[in-house]
Amino acid sequence: MKKQNWLFILAGGCIAMSASAQETRKDKDLSVELNPVVVTGTGTHHRLKDAPTPVDVITANDIKKAGITDFKEAMTVLAPSLSFSSNSMGDYLMMNGLGNSYVLVLVNGQKVNTDVANGNLDLSRINTSDIKRVEILKGAGSALYGSDAIAGVINIITNQPLDQIRVSSNTKVEGHGQTTQQVNLDVQKGMWGSYTSYTYRKADSWKQNDYDEDGEWTDKTSNDGYDSNTFNQKFTFAPTEALSMYAGGGYYDRNFDHKGYDYGIGYESYNLSLGAKYKLGRASYVSLDLYNDNFETNKTYRKETSVKEWGESVTYGIGQTGLTKRNHYYNANLKGLFRNGDWGRTVVGLEYVQDKLKRPDALVDKGVYTLATYAQEEVEFLKHFKATAGLRLVKHETAGTNLAPKASLMYTIGNFNLRGQYSGGFRAPSMNQLYYFMNKGTTLTNGNDKLKAEKSHYGSINAEYIGTRFSVSATAYINQIDDMIEAEKTLFSKMDDAQKQAIYTEAKDKLGMTDAQVAKLKTYKKYANLEEGLIKGFEVNFNSNLGAGFSVGGSYTYAYARGKKYNEETGTTEWQNIDRSIRHSGSVNANYAQSWKNYLLNVNITGLFHSKRFHEASDIDESAPGYGIWNLSTRHSFGQFEIGLGMNNFLNKVDRRPFGVNYFSTNPGRTLFASLTINLSK
Repeated sequence: MKKQNWLFILAGGCIAMSASAQETRKDKDLSVELNPVVVTGTGTHHRLKDAPTPVDVITANDIKKAGITDFKEAMTVLAPSLSFSSNSMGDYLMMNGLGNSYVLVLVNGQKVNTDVANGNLDLSRINTSDIKRVEILKGAGSALYGSDAIAGVINIITNQPLDQIRVSSNTKVEGHGQTTQQVNLDVQKGMWGSYTSYTYRKADSWKQNDYDEDGEWTDKTSNDGYDSNTFNQKFTFAPTEALSMYAGGGYYDRNFDHKGYDYGIGYESYNLSLGAKYKLGRASYVSLDLYNDNFETNKTYRKETSVKEWGESVTYGIGQTGLTKRNHYYNANLKGLFRNGDWGRTVVGLEYVQDKLKRPDALVDKGVYTLATYAQEEVEFLKHFKATAGLRLVKHETAGTNLAPKASLMYTIGNFNLRGQYSGGFRAPSMNQLYYFMNKGTTLTNGNDKLKAEKSHYGSINAEYIGTRFSVSATAYINQIDDMIEAEKTLFSKMDDAQKQAIYTEAKDKLGMTDAQVAKLKTYKKYANLEEGLIKGFEVNFNSNLGAGFSVGGSYTYAYARGKKYNEETGTTEWQNIDRSIRHSGSVNANYAQSWKNYLLNVNITGLFHSKRFHEASDIDESAPGYGIWNLSTRHSFGQFEIGLGMNNFLNKVDRRPFGVNYFSTNPGRTLFASLTINLSK
């Protein structure tokens, strides 16, 4: 173990020793919570059993038992309806057959900007040590959450401890130089509260194979080594029982080795938030939340390199850094929740959103605003029924006015629930799709500011049983998406001279391309509302407390995801598997927990299984094969101290195919890990 890792452990221990010891929480660690409080499905608090809209929940205890300190790993292992295809730039997320741009990621209801490049996400900025629970809403959630919530919503709810002082330190080391150090300091005194967290991560690079598909040796890696820092701070102030306020912010950076390239890659972001809530009697309130999130990607050059920025040639020297892209997101949300006696609740709100993108290589320096008003009504009637109806009216600066409705009905008798819902979703065109203009190789790509919003119609039926020791649920769904945005490809050789010359002139004027460069162009791509999608599937989940310290859970998801696309080779429209979709996925989780006086033992085994990940290029099937990965984690708790030992991917399942293929996973193989956690409070 490197000296740096021991210093982290020592530092965490010194901080922890300054507080007095907390009481052990054996009952919480031993139990499987089958009925937590959730908020994402309706925007109002419900016990999971009583929620009108079905929501999947992953608790902090679930993450802890699995020995996980990384958010993407937690979602991969514990939520099989989510899948990730990863490369050195980030992760591509799929939820029930649809990709990144159709999934809305929130922290406490506020959007997290994680878009980096090539459609990938950077989820490392989400700090697992702050997580109280993760709520996953499947299907369109635009009536409450606006654009992008077509496949679903992932809402991370963070801790706000009630202890006067709480200090925690978690150090984890694993093979391939993977190190995580998390430190939290929470102070709550009277009307004031302060919540601070810091996380440092690093990992070495690794390869799946030393050779590419042509049999040539490559020094490029399937997983880039990196180091990252994440800092979050939140202050709360509650001068009266009715009024509470908060202010917060966070900073994140991540720098990659990016071996085999002439440049390294770096990500950097910061966010600011401010809000207040005023209670209006029993279970009613008005709140205002202001939020700003910023994320940028840059390159640091290892040799003198000339690039095109704003249509001009710019030369960077060794060690100089250039901006790749910068996103700004602004949100103001005024919301009111009003209790209507004992039978219902009304939610109304106004929201303003502005997205800005600066991208020198694609000539984008634009901003687009969205205005929205929304309302939702929850009612309980005839003793066993709950109904929810909602509507969002949206005015997007370029895509016009859109409506997103929602309706759900729930019938409860004893421990059984039956639910049915319909919800509409929409996704406004991205800034790239609106304004992108770029030449790459022999392809010229152009945005389209006349794009319409993508729209979806989602329907589902859910049956559920929640008992004291056992729960099982089954959901069947269908999701239809219209006006899907895709880049329409046209060969320059098939254009008439007037059309071709108009595009050539624009490329020379805006991008500074020469006659020789435009003569080499072969393909012209322009974004348009070209496609439609249809996803049908079902999901089954179960959890159980077997007694004597044993608990077992599992899930299975089937998603038949197809898109209607134009085939430029045949000139016809045909149905194809949606790229990167997975037909079958599942997970199992077995846990044993037992305590003896001040010692708690926890043993956890998780298994994750996926069928092949579809990817078709022309007539070539480049799908990634199916796979299964098993992880073993043990925790040994001694009062406020906890030691974790385990083995990830203990069957050593690795995709060893040549570099550049569509890997099923970039998992490096069997790795051992060890962790030390200190939790103290006063």
